[in-house]
Amino acid sequence: MSVTINLLPWRDVRRERRTRHLHLLMVVMLIIGTGLGFGMVRYYQVAMDAQEKRNQYIRQETAQLDSEILDVRTYEKQVEQLNEQLALFKALQNERLQTVRLFNAVAESVAQGVVYQRLARSGEDVSVTARAGSDRQISEQLRRIAQMAGLGVPRFSEVESESDTVRQFRFMVKQQRAEGSPVKEVSESDRQEGRS
Repeated sequence: MSVTINLLPWRDVRRERRTRHLHLLMVVMLIIGTGLGFGMVRYYQVAMDAQEKRNQYIRQETAQLDSEILDVRTYEKQVEQLNEQLALFKALQNERLQTVRLFNAVAESVAQGVVYQRLARSGEDVSVTARAGSDRQISEQLRRIAQMAGLGVPRFSEVESESDTVRQFRFMVKQQRAEGSPVKEVSESDRQEGRS
């Protein structure tokens, strides 16, 4: 007698169980994959936000530095303008001192009987027109000018006789610039003289 065993339902149950296990495993993998995907997206989003904040901070600092650089350039231009003005003031002060020295030298050198009529200065060249009573007075005047500190040797240009007792003469002389003019000392002494 033979026994017949039907194995098909057992195989079908095992196949269904494996299929459900596979489906469950696929769903779990899908959930894990979706979670990992969302996690990666979130991670990169947070990293991008952090990088954007750093970039914004760098842009703000760069804008602030650009503003400070612009301020520095403005200050440099102002310093340059102030230096130019200071150089101009020093040049004007030196010119004023040279004029004062010229008038002092001329006043100290006037010989007896000589009257200055015109004195003109162009740069370092000084042109003088004066009157004297005699040739001896003209010579004495030129000698005194030559001996004055700050004035060069005069170049006699012409003499005209207006009458027997009056002679008009002209000469040129170079004014020598004093090296390292004591601008501050002279201006202080000028102020002291002005007060008295």
